Amino acid sequence: MLTKDLLRVSRAGGGYHPQFAERRHRPLAAKVLGTYQGHVGHRREELTAALSDLERDAEDFKLVRGFAKLLEREATFETRAPIEPERARTAAFAAAEAEGVVTPTERERALDRAADTLGADAESVERSLYADLEPRQVLDAVDARWDPDELLAQYNLSLAQTALFDATEIRVRSSDPKALVSAVKRLRLMYEVRKAEDEAASSGRAGSGSAREVVVTGPDRLFRATRRYGTRFARLLRTIAKADEWELTATIDDRGTERELRLSDADPVRVPGVEPVADVSYDSGVEADFATRFESLDLDWDLTREPEPLAAGASVMIPDFAFEYRHADFTIYFEIMGFWTPEYVESKLEKLDDVDDEELLVAVDESLGAGERIEARDHRAIPYSETVRIKDVRDALRSYEDDLVAASAADLPDELVPDEDVIGIDALAARRGVSEAAIEGKAFPEHELVGRTLIRPAVLDALAGEIAAGMDYADAEAALDEAGVDDASAALAELGYRVEWAGLSGGTVRERED
Repeated sequence: MLTKDLLRVSRAGGGYHPQFAERRHRPLAAKVLGTYQGHVGHRREELTAALSDLERDAEDFKLVRGFAKLLEREATFETRAPIEPERARTAAFAAAEAEGVVTPTERERALDRAADTLGADAESVERSLYADLEPRQVLDAVDARWDPDELLAQYNLSLAQTALFDATEIRVRSSDPKALVSAVKRLRLMYEVRKAEDEAASSGRAGSGSAREVVVTGPDRLFRATRRYGTRFARLLRTIAKADEWELTATIDDRGTERELRLSDADPVRVPGVEPVADVSYDSGVEADFATRFESLDLDWDLTREPEPLAAGASVMIPDFAFEYRHADFTIYFEIMGFWTPEYVESKLEKLDDVDDEELLVAVDESLGAGERIEARDHRAIPYSETVRIKDVRDALRSYEDDLVAASAADLPDELVPDEDVIGIDALAARRGVSEAAIEGKAFPEHELVGRTLIRPAVLDALAGEIAAGMDYADAEAALDEAGVDDASAALAELGYRVEWAGLSGGTVRERED
């Protein structure tokens, strides 16, 4: 991004359009880049003078300053002096006060006196006096990430971002709406997704995602406008411009005058090859905390971040998460409503009103007092304060899970006869495409259920002949493993044995005492 004093826009016809750098400006970009690279080891004041010469010859001095502003962020300046400047000044000023400096000769005597104090020569003292002032700092390196073409691209992206600093609302159609909404939420901007029905949408101009328009609202509708939000709008453009096809319309507060800014993939706005530091994955600590704790559990539900949009009347809604049941085609959507303004809460509630034929859980901040209103919309509300309790969510999921297990169990025969002599309940459930709970209530006429493993009686009889009291546990475990039995403890107990452990060195098989 650039500073606003470097913004170049056209207001022709009441619009607000950035004046982008063009291909013909590539030589100028190369000159600015070369000027920085050619002044490594020189003072900043020399670099500034060389850039001023370029400004005089350019068609617009702001273009030179814009290129230079971007390169300045890639440049490293340092103070180079024989003596630490502040120390040199302290000694020199003390000597000048003692000498009473008025004439050049008295100045030289003061420098000599300061040099004696510092154990240096007068020339070193003089060179060090003001070496830390910005104009006298030395350009140590320029780690430019761009060649001239990429510098042009970065300039145009930065110019467009700067034009969005004073946006109060932006409306975007993108061929990648999911990535767009994800970025909006990470940046903690207020938004809604609407279905676009106009000709531009139906023509497919902005790709397959153009049937949806993401409307991102600035803070001035509810609060006072702040530069912080303008910067977030600008950062959002980087994600928008990564899509193959996109259109953006922004309302700009141009010093009290409302203007319209239009950009699209037809403009020279693209993201150069260097990726920025990635933003955080979640738009709130509550969401990040919940996702981390939920994914650490071994449940029959997969957690998906920002699933596909849900129809909500004339709008669409993208919930924060979806719980996808692993053993059936069944999804429960999950929205976390943190504290926001009354207007934003009302907007959320209106969308919940229009979400039909979908199962939706809503974790709602207790301070909003909206739990009963959510329940009235046939969606389950889970109140929370500061953090969403995993137990509450797990209990809510279990109510669905019980029905899903019952339905899948009803589709299975009452008796199951696996071909294998030994098979785990988990493996049999996976083969049937159901949960383990759906298997547990069935009969297994040809197998014994030992722990969580089904074993034919003949296998147990053979093991009974191989395993005896007094044998080393490692040998017994090897025999069980050979038979395909993983749960040694349960199998030994079924055969009437226990293990007498001898610390870390192993154990001995003993008969169980009734």
